[in-house]
Amino acid sequence: MATGKPITLSDGSFDEEINGSAVPILVDFWAEWCGPCKTISPILEDLAQERADSLRIGKLNVDENLETARRYEVMSIPTLILFKDGEPARRIVGSRPKSALLQELEAYL
Repeated sequence: MATGKPITLSDGSFDEEINGSAVPILVDFWAEWCGPCKTISPILEDLAQERADSLRIGKLNVDENLETARRYEVMSIPTLILFKDGEPARRIVGSRPKSALLQELEAYL
């Protein structure tokens, strides 16, 4: 289901969305107070539109969804985890320019 927009994930919806995704899903573990999270957010929105056929973007607020953040050992944010076939395939910690982010993800898309 290519929407072209990031989807909001929660502890309750996380497993269903990750396991049910036909394409890789890049999950942004973020929080409202995090400056670098705000920097990377528009980049992820661009990717959601540009790569709608091959990549989904999910956003999980770590302050509201502690269980999932703990399960994936998210210690600093933003942490981006790319899930492929329901499993974590790549972890990226910190904000990146769009070109660097695409370079890190290219092998999985």
